[in-house]
Amino acid sequence: MYIVAIAWIYVALMMAVAEATNPIGTVLGAIFTFVLYGVAPVSLVVYLMRTPQRKRAIKAREAAELEQARAAASGEPDTRGEPPADAVAPVRKED
Repeated sequence: MYIVAIAWIYVALMMAVAEATNPIGTVLGAIFTFVLYGVAPVSLVVYLMRTPQRKRAIKAREAAELEQARAAASGEPDTRGEPPADAVAPVRKED
C-alpha cells in the first residue's frame, strides 16, 4: 500500500517541478499542484486504508483495559512486585 502512495507523491512532485520550471508556470501553482494532486489525495487514501487497523488497535486496547479491571476486581493478590505501603503514615511527636 505504501509503495503506491510513495509513487503517487513522486508523480505529483514531478508535476509540481514541471509546473515551476515551465516559462508560464509559477511556484505558487507548483505548490498547489503538489498539495492538491499529491498530499491531499494520498493522505485521504492512507487514512481510509488504515481504518481497519485502527479499529483492531482500539478493540485490543479496550480488551486489555477490561482484563486489567477484571484482574483488579477479582481480589487476587498484587503481583506487580512492589512492596506494600503503610496504611497509616507514621506520626512524629513534636519536641
